[in-house]
Amino acid sequence: MEIREASIEHIPAINKLAHTIWPVTYKDIISARQLEYMLELIYSPDSLLKQMDEGHRFFLLFDDTINSTGPVGYASFSKIAEQPSHYRLQKLYVLPDHHGKGRGKFLLEHIIKMVKREGGQILDLTVNRNNPAQYFYHKMGFTLAREEDKDIGDGFFMNDFVMERKV
Repeated sequence: MEIREASIEHIPAINKLAHTIWPVTYKDIISARQLEYMLELIYSPDSLLKQMDEGHRFFLLFDDTINSTGPVGYASFSKIAEQPSHYRLQKLYVLPDHHGKGRGKFLLEHIIKMVKREGGQILDLTVNRNNPAQYFYHKMGFTLAREEDKDIGDGFFMNDFVMERKV
């Protein structure tokens, strides 16, 4: 497996991955209308460009053990400006048919190393309270810090757990 840092030129690949992964991941968690709204809000080319401009670092996961020409997953993280040494895992997604094969763990461990290299001490994340991914994060050493309900507009909310771990 190989991880490459993404740049502006990779925005179409990240967008495509999100539009493939999210409908499967969130089909039983949020409504189809909210799913469409969030994909546009978070993964439109303009939104991804803005995130990159704001300091989100994106990474693409390639798996050379399969016959694939494109990335099979992506992740991003950023520094939390108000809290020195505190970072946030913004995104971590792997194509559904690649779940359970160590790819998410490989990608997350890469992010943890990057955060540590930059002097980070805490990595946190948000995960939907009904998303089974919370168990993966718990297994990876994250603990529940608090619950958070965020109004994202158009009558929709993100109802998340905030989890964190020391790096």
